[in-house]
Amino acid sequence: MPVSPTSFGSTSSDLISRVRARDESAWERLAELYGPLVYYWCRRSNLRGEDAADVFQNVFAAVSANIDQYEQRDDSNFRAWLWTIARNKIHDHFRRIGRDGEAAGGTAAHERLAELPDYQPAEASDVKDRDELSALLHRGLTVVQAEFEASTWRAFWRAAVEGDSTADIAADMGITAGAVRQAKSRVLRRLRDELGENPW
Repeated sequence: MPVSPTSFGSTSSDLISRVRARDESAWERLAELYGPLVYYWCRRSNLRGEDAADVFQNVFAAVSANIDQYEQRDDSNFRAWLWTIARNKIHDHFRRIGRDGEAAGGTAAHERLAELPDYQPAEASDVKDRDELSALLHRGLTVVQAEFEASTWRAFWRAAVEGDSTADIAADMGITAGAVRQAKSRVLRRLRDELGENPW
């Protein structure tokens, strides 16, 4: 079955562990992978560009402050946890502008708050969400590709992304079916560690 960008699950993450250890390169990687998704959430919530940038900064400040409390459970994953933080910071923004009288008629901020969706970890709510999750997956793939030999990557790509059968890949590449399964498993495991989520 091809990799689905809309069906991440929960798993342990080497990246999250390194972020907790205050590894600067891990923090940069986390921001590189998830920053565009957070910004998309901000813009989807009808924040203006400058407000979206402010909320974006607040989200990652909260992630940094709370990463030690993050726990992955069967019903939770990093993206859902991140969305909870983002949603709270977006709420905070609209509450603040409502108090400051910037919301027209005094009700616009309240209406925007009510429109923020609950996050659905197992599925994207619309085409744009699926596109953003697909982009996250592709950022992760780009990050890990250089760590694998070309033949391993090709076997993984055909099995996980193109959905070719193990038997066909093995025959075409002159390797065993077990080698195809191992290539797919190795890349997906590494991708899972990088994203903090299971990409299938």
